[in-house]
Amino acid sequence: MKNLFYMLIKKLYLSLRKQLKIKYDRHVSFGDVFTDRWETAEFYGFGEGTSCYDNVLIIGDVKVGKNTWIGPNVILDGSGGLVIGDNCTICAGVQIYTHNSIVIGISSGKNPIERKPVKIGSGSYIGPQSVVEMGITIGERVIIGSLSFINIDLPDDSKAWGSPVRIQSGR
Repeated sequence: MKNLFYMLIKKLYLSLRKQLKIKYDRHVSFGDVFTDRWETAEFYGFGEGTSCYDNVLIIGDVKVGKNTWIGPNVILDGSGGLVIGDNCTICAGVQIYTHNSIVIGISSGKNPIERKPVKIGSGSYIGPQSVVEMGITIGERVIIGSLSFINIDLPDDSKAWGSPVRIQSGR
């Protein structure tokens, strides 16, 4: 019975994978072959038109607006509260944290985990593999380059990149 079930799942997987290759010329992770990105976003209460890959890690209180794209392998840590606006792009591998365990670690568990909310304004773009530290506010229409470490607030209409991030210009 186990082998029959495995063979049926594998056959279904190979068929769905082939359909994705033909239709979109892409390969995605196993879970994303079987799920719908828009249904996943809807399940988490994200805004209409938002898509969220199956392999996104979602923790705690995460609110996402309309028409936002959340790429593969993203971490959305809402344990301290996370709000992402409308029409944002959160690229592959982005990590957004609202907590850290530094104080609990160095106090041998005597002090609590620190938590601070993160807010990302509408129309913002966070480039691949960037990391947003807890307590950060990213304004509206902000562009953040790839591989950035965001440890300062970024005002509306700014462009920033680097590790640590530096504001390069306004639009």
